[in-house]
Amino acid sequence: MGYEEALIAYIAATNTHDFQYVRKLLSEEAVYWFSDKSCRSIGEIQQYFENAWETIKDEVYRATDVEWLVAEENSATCIYTYEYEGYYDGKFVQGSGRATNVFVRDSLGEWKLIHEHLSSLR
Repeated sequence: MGYEEALIAYIAATNTHDFQYVRKLLSEEAVYWFSDKSCRSIGEIQQYFENAWETIKDEVYRATDVEWLVAEENSATCIYTYEYEGYYDGKFVQGSGRATNVFVRDSLGEWKLIHEHLSSLR
């Protein structure tokens, strides 16, 4: 699996709402920057994901307008627009923002997400 497929797999894993699938695609050193929190451990990242899935029910997450800024032998960085939709307090909601993802190739040659930064479009 190349870095482009790793992004596709990551989005698909996110949409399972089961962190065990997301976890398989993360580097041990993963760092996430969300609008309201930074997560520097797998446990913190898992807690954030699970809280988001609990808050926005039946969420569907998408990456559109993906642009690969750097693609080298052992690292690749992309930016994209993220879109989500689901149900908050029983009401349909949707939104979007900006994302940056950095992937690295591990010692087994597998592409892992080491950094994600999400922000609003403002």
